Amino acid sequence: MRAVVQRVKKSSVKVDGEIVGAIQNGLNVLIGICKDDTLDDLKYIVDKVINLRIFHDDNDKMNLSVKDINGAILAISQFTLYGDCRKGRRPNFMNALGGNEAEKLYDKFIEMLRETGIEIATGVFGAHMDVEIQNDGPVTILLDSKKTF
Repeated sequence: MRAVVQRVKKSSVKVDGEIVGAIQNGLNVLIGICKDDTLDDLKYIVDKVINLRIFHDDNDKMNLSVKDINGAILAISQFTLYGDCRKGRRPNFMNALGGNEAEKLYDKFIEMLRETGIEIATGVFGAHMDVEIQNDGPVTILLDSKKTF
C-alpha cells in the first residue's frame, strides 16, 4: 500500500461539481492499493499516517502528529500511485489492485482510520474527482508498506 501524505491548511474533493469531502487543518492522504496488500499493510499505513510528526510544536519543530493537533484527514483512493513509469512513456498499472477487491481494502482502511477517533472525510472510490489542496509548508511525505522507498 502506498500513501502520499500532505500537511494541509484545508483540502476538499468534488465529484460532479459537488463537495463530497472537506477538512480544515490536517492531512490529505492519497491511497494506492497493490495486488498483494493485506491487512498488515493497512495497519502499517494507518499507524504511520496518524502518528507522523509533521506538525509544528511551540518551538517550531515538526514534532506533533495529526492526533496531537486535533486535525482531520481527507483520504482519497488513487490507483495511479502504482503507475510504473520505468519503461516507456505510458504508466503501467499492472500492480494496482482494482475493482471490488480494492474498494473493500479502501473501505477497511477508512474504517481503521475512523476507529482512531480522528475526523475523517473521503472521496468516492473509483469516481473522477477534483481535489483542492492548500498544502501547508509544503510538507509531502511518501509512504510504502513494502518499504520500497
